[in-house]
Amino acid sequence: MARFGRETLKAAATLLILVLAVLAALVVWDSYVTAPWTRDGSVRVQVASIASQVSGQITEVRVVDNQYVHQGDVLYVINPFDFQVMLDTDKAQLRQKAADLQVKRVQAERRQHLSDLATTPEEQQIYVGNATQAEAAFDAAQQQVAQADINLKRTQVRSPVNGYVTNLLMRVGDYAHAGTTNISVIDADSYWIDGYFEETKMAHVCVGDRAEAALMGYRDPIVGRVQTVTRGISVSNAAPSTQGLPNVDPVYTWVRLAQRVPVRIRITDVPAGVPLVSGMTATVTIRSAETRENGRSLRQRFASLADRLGDIVHGPQPSPGCMPRIGDENGATVTLPTPKPVAPLDPEEINPSLAPGMNMSPLSR
Repeated sequence: MARFGRETLKAAATLLILVLAVLAALVVWDSYVTAPWTRDGSVRVQVASIASQVSGQITEVRVVDNQYVHQGDVLYVINPFDFQVMLDTDKAQLRQKAADLQVKRVQAERRQHLSDLATTPEEQQIYVGNATQAEAAFDAAQQQVAQADINLKRTQVRSPVNGYVTNLLMRVGDYAHAGTTNISVIDADSYWIDGYFEETKMAHVCVGDRAEAALMGYRDPIVGRVQTVTRGISVSNAAPSTQGLPNVDPVYTWVRLAQRVPVRIRITDVPAGVPLVSGMTATVTIRSAETRENGRSLRQRFASLADRLGDIVHGPQPSPGCMPRIGDENGATVTLPTPKPVAPLDPEEINPSLAPGMNMSPLSR
């Protein structure tokens, strides 16, 4: 009887060890294959690549490398002499056009009040036409003054964002070319974290879930929320080969590597003393709504574990409403309006009643 008890105890112990080993294997499999976490994460940021809108020699640099600047602060100054001369010249031409317009308006108005013995309809048309031409020249001069004024203001290149000047290489005396980037400012208000999750873990990623990103070298994690999930990654098989034929890469049918999908994390809390540097490596873990609940009973914890183990056996089931559907209000397709060619204008549409006829006086303008 005692021998039978010992054999039964050995069998039970062996069975218990086997069950524990299977459970441990399932838990490890769940942790490394299906659990929503990844070591492939990084800190990202938007960078404003700033280029001057006018060309000229740089006479003053008002920032240093890694300096924090506010939106609207002057970064550097281009020699304003040529632009000041252009503005003064255009203002002088504007005064000239204004005087010419005033004189020609008076002349045209005077001809309108003369009798047919003192003037002719042809002469009246000529003077009204001269006044209209002078008015158009005056309008063009005003636009030239406005353009010269804005160009003068553009000699002071300002920061469009709040952030940090990075990799500053310009020096006083350099020549700034319009449209060519020569200074970069990191937008301090645009930091986010990208986590590149394997596609086998995407069923457990929901928009709005809490996310924790642990940076290498720091103990306290950065806290955020899942903001968006990328809806497309590059497919090598879609690239055409020679003669436009599809280029299909051979794969092993018994070994399939899971693709990685970028998940954007909106940062909500940064621990004190943890700097945000674009490019830093992060381990990103997604905390679902269930794991965020506090004070769950032991029964609920076992039920949650059973559900996770069931996902391993039968495959994960995505939660309804996790991701916005394609084509809904968050992903609507927008069609840009197509510009239509403008029909040529008739001079009579621009200046009506300027030349009504051979024997008729033009209307006063």
